Amino acid sequence: MGYWQSKVLPKIKKVFEKNGAKKAAATEACKSFDDAKEEYSKVFEEKKTELQPKVVEIYEASSTVVKTLVKEPNDAGLKKNSAAVQKFLDELVKIDFPGSLPVSKAIAKFGAPLVPGPIFFVFEKVSTFIVTEEKKEEEAPAETSSKVKELVVEEEKKEEVVAEAAEKTEPPAEAAPASTEPPKEEEAPPAETIKP
Repeated sequence: MGYWQSKVLPKIKKVFEKNGAKKAAATEACKSFDDAKEEYSKVFEEKKTELQPKVVEIYEASSTVVKTLVKEPNDAGLKKNSAAVQKFLDELVKIDFPGSLPVSKAIAKFGAPLVPGPIFFVFEKVSTFIVTEEKKEEEAPAETSSKVKELVVEEEKKEEVVAEAAEKTEPPAEAAPASTEPPKEEEAPPAETIKP
């Protein structure tokens, strides 16, 4: 029992104290970021046109994991792929994306799982550029699919015309007997009897 209290218990307390202090500091960083969200949103709206091509380029160069997280943010994906998220945010810092610098610093200091709110805020802003690009790409396939449908309809019409022409040129098949029963004679109405 003495070993437990003297060696193991102090180490366990130390671990929990570190995590507690780290979580408290991360919570404070999230709170300060939340206070500055309006400012980041204003700057974002002002720089929107200048940032769009740069953000789309960074997004396209990023991994599929990050692309999925930008479209559908979730805590589990954030925990598993914190290094990729850090790299993506570092790229956003290079182009001076609003809010990316404090988020990047918070991730470096506390880890991505402890600051999900600010990360998802930045991802939400990035996704506004990505959604517009994907809609444009989706419109093009819709047009081509309608063209494909038109071609299929034309091919079907051609096949019908060819089939009709083939039927007209084929000699008629031998007429099969309509029935095997002998033809019935029409019954004559009964003769009226004449009464004298």
